Amino acid sequence: MLQHIEAGEPQAAERLLPMVYAELRQLAANRMAGERPGQTLQATALVHEAWLRLGGDQQVAWQNRAHFFSAAAEAMRRILIDNARRKRARRHGGEAERVDLDLDSLGLADGMNDGQLLALHEALDNLTAQDAVKAELVKLRFFAGLTLPEAARALDLSEATAKRYWAYARAWLYREISR
Repeated sequence: MLQHIEAGEPQAAERLLPMVYAELRQLAANRMAGERPGQTLQATALVHEAWLRLGGDQQVAWQNRAHFFSAAAEAMRRILIDNARRKRARRHGGEAERVDLDLDSLGLADGMNDGQLLALHEALDNLTAQDAVKAELVKLRFFAGLTLPEAARALDLSEATAKRYWAYARAWLYREISR
């Protein structure tokens, strides 16, 4: 299907959404399950917004399945960050504050508040500038809810390398957020 989109077939993008919708919905539902009660953003809305940010019916040329789901994870991340910023600005006058984050539970952390999510976002942007692959691993684990073996496959890494990258990224993010 991705090859048909790349070839420019007009109906290919319309056929892609039904094929990946269930997986995207499950990823979004897993992510939303970790949100605090009273969250106004629903998993279905998150999937639809991510689909639109990915190009909607005018899909870009995806290299492979991993490329598509990596982009979907990034889109969901940005939507959640935008939502957290919007809520935080309204409630707290835009005052950003540093908060401690338990990175031992990183990976669909339950009950992460907006301040923690924003602190993670800032640290993750800094990690992306330093090492994009490690940052992508964090995004896939945290925002897409992939297990370490799934994320390793998506990034075409061995599990051993993914474990080392994950340990490094957690320590790096902890240090960055603790500053």
